[in-house]
Amino acid sequence: MEEFALLVPLLLAIGGLVVGALLKSLLRRSRVPYTVALFAVGLLVGLADRYGLFRAVPEVGEALTGVANINPDFILYIFLPVLIFDAAYELNLHIFKKTLANATLLAVPGLVICMLLTAVLLMVISLAVPGYGQWTWPFALMFGALISATDPVAVVALLHELKTSKRFSTLVDAESLLNDGTGIVCFMLFFGVYTAAGQSEVSPVMQFVQVVAGGVLLGYMAARVVIWFITRINSEALIQNSVIIFSAYLVFILSQYYLGLSGVIALVAFGLTIAYVGKPRLKPQVNEFMESFWDLLTYMANTLVFIIVGVVIAVKVDFTWSHFGVLLLIYVGLNVFRFLMIMMLYPLMKRLGYGLSKRESVILTWGGLRGALGLTLALMVSYTPAIPEDIRSQVLFFTAGIVTLTLCINATTTRWLLGKLGLIHVPSARILMERRVQERIRESGEKYFERLKTREPLAGANWKKVAGYVAPLPDKAPLSAARSQDVLAELRLRVLDREKAFSREIYDEGIISQTAFRRLMNSLDELYDHDGTYPLDLRRSIFDFCSRTQALYRMQKLPYFSRWTGFYFRERIMVIYDLGRGFIILQREDLKLLDDLASSGLVQPSQTGLLQALRREVEHNIEGMNHVIGRLAADFPKAYNHALTQKAIRMVLSNERRTIRQMQADGVLSDKDAAQYFARVDERSDEVNSFTHTIPASILRWFFQHRGRK
Repeated sequence: MEEFALLVPLLLAIGGLVVGALLKSLLRRSRVPYTVALFAVGLLVGLADRYGLFRAVPEVGEALTGVANINPDFILYIFLPVLIFDAAYELNLHIFKKTLANATLLAVPGLVICMLLTAVLLMVISLAVPGYGQWTWPFALMFGALISATDPVAVVALLHELKTSKRFSTLVDAESLLNDGTGIVCFMLFFGVYTAAGQSEVSPVMQFVQVVAGGVLLGYMAARVVIWFITRINSEALIQNSVIIFSAYLVFILSQYYLGLSGVIALVAFGLTIAYVGKPRLKPQVNEFMESFWDLLTYMANTLVFIIVGVVIAVKVDFTWSHFGVLLLIYVGLNVFRFLMIMMLYPLMKRLGYGLSKRESVILTWGGLRGALGLTLALMVSYTPAIPEDIRSQVLFFTAGIVTLTLCINATTTRWLLGKLGLIHVPSARILMERRVQERIRESGEKYFERLKTREPLAGANWKKVAGYVAPLPDKAPLSAARSQDVLAELRLRVLDREKAFSREIYDEGIISQTAFRRLMNSLDELYDHDGTYPLDLRRSIFDFCSRTQALYRMQKLPYFSRWTGFYFRERIMVIYDLGRGFIILQREDLKLLDDLASSGLVQPSQTGLLQALRREVEHNIEGMNHVIGRLAADFPKAYNHALTQKAIRMVLSNERRTIRQMQADGVLSDKDAAQYFARVDERSDEVNSFTHTIPASILRWFFQHRGRK
């Protein structure tokens, strides 16, 4: 019996994951969000236990009671780090930086506004409704803080399912991550009065600044240390991933428990730094494993968290109709307060970053879900004897009710609302191109089907049944005619997609350096911001960076170069060369893609002029970059030759990697043996990076003095 008691948590986790797997398969064609279905299952199981349906199996009843009485710190320290780190790690840093101002407005002043309005509502209820007279301003503000923050667990899970616009989903995602930290900080300011933590002598504003700023600093510094460590150990991908995983937990525990900082903010800073600085430095197989591993871990955490939340609410919360009326009032009030807050901030938000449309502000209001985090904080309140029992039970009931209502009403209707507002509208040009792709696939399938019918070995096949598996015809629903400008924008986006994928490919093969890779990706992000309306030859960030070499010409008048100055300019010339050659490789790949589009029939004959326009833009890029590289060769021959040497070395190493990869695919080398050969190539690649520091600064000094004598 004791052995079974030890196995109960494991068996419950396995059971939850089995239920999740079944729901995932059943809901494939349903519009019900997966997380809402999990929450409903948790509610049903909890209610079944509450009304004694598991009496025949007392072990199950005891196990569910244990889940209902779960320590809130278990959710906070076990599940939250996984979900927060994964959300931060998956954020596009370029989009995040442009949405940060709006997300901060929502997460700090926005949350404070909602917190104050919620506290006012509760104080009005305490004066007007019998049974709520024990509510005071500290209690009301504490509840306002824990219920006003949108929950990242619920919001992120919903956005991943709805596949909304990357910019808008990043804004909602960033707000939920940031105001999650803000909400915990504000909650602890009032909750700490009733716990051993007591009151701090520091003012609330300064305490908030310290907690947030300290969290950011800790997360960033920890990420830099982790990146430094894992890039210097010549070890397996499993060990490098293990370091990142336990570091994520360590950062959260250190900041949240030991240092009194915001664990969420620290983990967001940690995840963003790992993603932006660490990803390009890690081996491709490490990044692939990281993405797969965190996807699995996040799926498991989401599955278990929402089932646990459902069970806790069903078992722990005592339902009364009198409280239910007040709950509905608070639910309506929270949605109204969030709408008022967004309207107050809207004049600023529509001008910052990507801006905010009125339709998006409606979704932002309605998508303010509450979930596991709010319930965790409410459980902390319910376990605090210093708080009056009536307040504890009411806080738990209201929080559980708001979580239930937002998940069951807001989450399930968000998809419908997005469609009504046209926020998941697909442009006609994209639909037409996708239809042509489907037509090509259908045409190829039909031809192959006819050839199969003539093969004698397959004479007895049921061809009528086989025909049902040929690719279906595309939807023929009428569409508005796509304008040439829209088609051109769609074609540009396809070219940018190809450039982005090929940039990663040539970087992984060692053809371009990390710095060049980052600058290429930044230039692509800038064009993505304009949805294909900007021409492909508008690459300001790349050409502005290269044009700064003009500043080197003025240095020839200086009689002496310090070693640091010479090193800086030499490295800069090498980066420009590497960036330029990588850029030209991408542009030539673009030309191949345009040729493929022209011959594929995906573009109508009347629109072939659009492909010619794109070709001119790409050729203009090649011409401009060739001019830049030609000037580098003429003005800085020694540094240019050194860059060529580095390029040749990287190409030799890249060829060796390709050879090893091919032998691995052919079965000549096992995966284990291939890993050893890859490690040897990586060692020589590290030597190349150190070799770049061996050219003395006298090269540039001699070069400028020599040009001066001429």
